[in-house]
Amino acid sequence: MVRRELVIIIPAFNEESTIQSVISSVLEFGHVLIIDDGSTDKTATKASISGAIVHSLKKNLGYDNALNTGFRIAASEGFKYIITMDADGQHSPADIARFLTECERFDMVVGARSSASQAGWHRSIANKIYNAFASYVTGRQIEDLTSGYRAMRRSVALHFVGLLPNGFSYPTTITLCMLRAGFSVVYIPIETAKRVGKSKIRILSDGPKFLLVIMKICMLFEPLKIFLPVSVYLFLMGIGYYGYTFVTQHRFTNMSMLLFTTSVMVFMMGLIAEQVAL
Repeated sequence: MVRRELVIIIPAFNEESTIQSVISSVLEFGHVLIIDDGSTDKTATKASISGAIVHSLKKNLGYDNALNTGFRIAASEGFKYIITMDADGQHSPADIARFLTECERFDMVVGARSSASQAGWHRSIANKIYNAFASYVTGRQIEDLTSGYRAMRRSVALHFVGLLPNGFSYPTTITLCMLRAGFSVVYIPIETAKRVGKSKIRILSDGPKFLLVIMKICMLFEPLKIFLPVSVYLFLMGIGYYGYTFVTQHRFTNMSMLLFTTSVMVFMMGLIAEQVAL
């Protein structure tokens, strides 16, 4: 791997306590691009004197927006490979060499965290739910949907930059898009250290957003996987309610008819959405 072909993009928001050590640990592998996401501390100053390329945003616009900016800078500079990692000191630079080796064969390489590396039991349970849902959507076993430590070919990553909204959905969005679009993705096991400072992600507020992102991507590529379970559920509800009313009232009720009709309508809408998505 030629050093000038690689750029390591690190979004940072108020990470002055760790940014210098993170930069110094990865600077030998390639160019380090720090996207300062409107920090109010000395993150940008410390990153600059540590040898990184620093691009400062005027205000805090979110993790995804910062990565969007980093991807566009990487595109203009002509880098071949991109690695994204966090600025909080969780990710080990020792994994970069493994990432780059695999990136010669795959379009994207993702660091899959072990259960011991998850930040608390609640985060571990939430990630298992995301992984299971995303695996259903893509038809492929997803080991760590929300890992931000990954390497990819720049040419492939740029296909999906426009789909990244503001927030923390970048890992989810780009993983699902790549898998559904037929690009090759591989997971390699990693161990992460305990982060310095507090996480910017909130389970209660950001958790539902992750699930919504998964459903949006599913609607974009294979909407019938959303419509069909709903249709089947309504159909089974109709059968169950008809069985109940038949036993208790010996008749077929309007509610059963409504459930059966709604089931058919949802299924037909799914077929239409599937045709649009093709």
